Amino acid sequence: MSKHTAELTWIREDQPFLDNRYSRRHMARFDGGEQLPMSSSPDVVPAPMSDPSAVDPEEAFVASLASCHMLWFLNLAARQGFRVDSYRDAATGTMGRDDQGRTVMRDVLLRPRVDFSGDALPSREQVEQLHHQAHDTCYLAHSVRCDVRCEPVFE
Repeated sequence: MSKHTAELTWIREDQPFLDNRYSRRHMARFDGGEQLPMSSSPDVVPAPMSDPSAVDPEEAFVASLASCHMLWFLNLAARQGFRVDSYRDAATGTMGRDDQGRTVMRDVLLRPRVDFSGDALPSREQVEQLHHQAHDTCYLAHSVRCDVRCEPVFE
């Protein structure tokens, strides 16, 4: 199987640290070289110790699941002869408590809207089936404990 890496870097600089009022902003560097500013969620650690403009782990988690689903959907649509012009997803993740009282990601809701063109346009049922297949194929959806749901958006 393949291996995937992310390198995180956080540097204290001149922050006191022991008072717990240090910046949570850090950089994530991925195996392809792309860098992404990250921070704790301002819902968890208030600003200015967190950076609301950076990506927090919860957002990255939701984006990873949405991205995996989308990539499989595009692959399956192309294989079935449906030309996708655009794919937009307003995905959301909901945090809550599990049975042991731990804070967890309770569920992720994908809300993809897909536009097609060409001679072969899929029916609503075919689009729903493509989303079902994408969900069944997505590695990440099979790797998490929370419920991942897909509710396609149609005009």
